[in-house]
Amino acid sequence: MIDTADKHLIIGAGFVGLGMAQALKAADIPYDQVDASDNIGGNWYHGVYETAHIISSRKITQFTHFPMPDNYPDFPSAQNMRDYLNAFCDRFDLRENIELNRTISYAQPVENNLWEVTFADGEQRIYKGVLICNGHHWNKRFPKFQGKFNGEIIHSKDYKRPNQLVGKRVLVIGGGNSACDLAAEAARVGAKCVLSMRESVWFIPKSFAGFPVADLMKWWMPQWFQRLMAYAIIRLSFGTHKDYGLSQPNHRVFDKHPTLNNEVPYYIKHGRIIPKPAVRKLDGWEVEFVDGSREAFDLIVCATGYHVAYPFLPPELQRIEGAVVKCYGGSFFDDYKGLYFIGWGQARGGVGSLIAAFGSLFTRYLKLQDKINVPIGLVLKEIGQKLPQSHLADPQQIFRQLKLANFLFDWLVKKAHQVDAQHPHFHNQPLPPLQSIQHQPLVR
Repeated sequence: MIDTADKHLIIGAGFVGLGMAQALKAADIPYDQVDASDNIGGNWYHGVYETAHIISSRKITQFTHFPMPDNYPDFPSAQNMRDYLNAFCDRFDLRENIELNRTISYAQPVENNLWEVTFADGEQRIYKGVLICNGHHWNKRFPKFQGKFNGEIIHSKDYKRPNQLVGKRVLVIGGGNSACDLAAEAARVGAKCVLSMRESVWFIPKSFAGFPVADLMKWWMPQWFQRLMAYAIIRLSFGTHKDYGLSQPNHRVFDKHPTLNNEVPYYIKHGRIIPKPAVRKLDGWEVEFVDGSREAFDLIVCATGYHVAYPFLPPELQRIEGAVVKCYGGSFFDDYKGLYFIGWGQARGGVGSLIAAFGSLFTRYLKLQDKINVPIGLVLKEIGQKLPQSHLADPQQIFRQLKLANFLFDWLVKKAHQVDAQHPHFHNQPLPPLQSIQHQPLVR
């Protein structure tokens, strides 16, 4: 067994994992980093389709301390993003700590508040802590269908290029960003495209008056004001849902992850996308919808999202409710130290700027953790923080919270030592070794 007890392990070398690696390196915190893929980039490397572009803007997606090139468009492509992440990795010399093609099979708390990590090839290592940055776009969620379909059914993650749609009668299920991107693609190259949504969504244009909509939202704006702006932009850009034969959404803007898409309303108006309600059943080459209508298809694409999952953790640490990881401050348990969940939530945009802001605060937490015996999560709980109720987040509110947390950090340090004094005998409870866990799945 390799003893790396003075280091942290970062799982994942995608956007979030690389951002956290740079933060730890800048703070002189020793770490290793592993990724199951054969290259860095996470979902931008192995998950997206070749015609994908970001839905937020270059300005808020980039790391604030490493701007994207000036020749990048407002909405960079998947290739732009891969090039950018590779440039980020090289600029901060992160490759020397990254091990590729390394799959984690198990991570467990052991004696002395340490963590034992077992790899798929059987290698084991001991770490001070584990930063989980394995993303949430890999564990595909499929709907349950009644009946059988003669054609092909795939998940949106299995879609890579337009030739998969050329000349086909395509049904896209879902109302999120991937669903709408694929529906627009099928409208261009397919023989027919139907978009099935259980309920209507708010289509927000990616740009308004020449500016990316995401750039119009500022850190000082409360969510009610952002929502009011969004309603005005939607009305001025698209009109009403009735104008497209769609029902009014039964939720407010931002209560669900927003769909930034100009093309679906455009193609509905051109008859290239036919909106339909939810699927009732499959019947050979046909699909019956809940309104009683039927259409024939060659291909069904399920853009129905992903499960948040950490299959390498013991059952006692599987604290996921729906899409929410029940941890304080977005990352910390109150009864285990050294395990950190990062990047599981879904802000409306700005992953790079958010990670840049969070990374420096997180390293302060790690250094504080070295000085106290109790978990940081218990400190946050004792000062009144609550467990999250939603995986959705307003990025502007996060920025305000991070500014406040940095401003009050000296006060937090004092509270941490007070809480620590109240629990002088705290230690992580070791959990069963890998051999006693049957059929433990691997993660990529």
